[in-house]
Amino acid sequence: MHRIFTTSVSSVYPHYVAKAEKKGRTQAEVDEVFRWLTGFDQATLTGHLEAGTTFEDFFAAAPLNPNAALITGVVCGVRVEDVEDPLMQKIRYLDKLVDELARGKAMEKILRD
Repeated sequence: MHRIFTTSVSSVYPHYVAKAEKKGRTQAEVDEVFRWLTGFDQATLTGHLEAGTTFEDFFAAAPLNPNAALITGVVCGVRVEDVEDPLMQKIRYLDKLVDELARGKAMEKILRD
């Protein structure tokens, strides 16, 4: 089991927000990306962050967006569509969405609807 699986989402979340804010994006936009991918509403997302939910439990509870499979590209030198472990792939999807946000991509393109 990879260490990230048992890491709390709330411990990584500030890094996602900082990355986005450094590039002129907002915490609200990071939350929108989280909500789109996971299907959580804001109250549920906030609850998971406050509870210290692990990535494993966070994604186990999430009704993943059916368009998540449309997320493609490279994160940390790995193509997200080629990640074999389903949980790691979901984490990489989230990483990729935050990367796209930080790179200035339009929200309409990030949220593949």
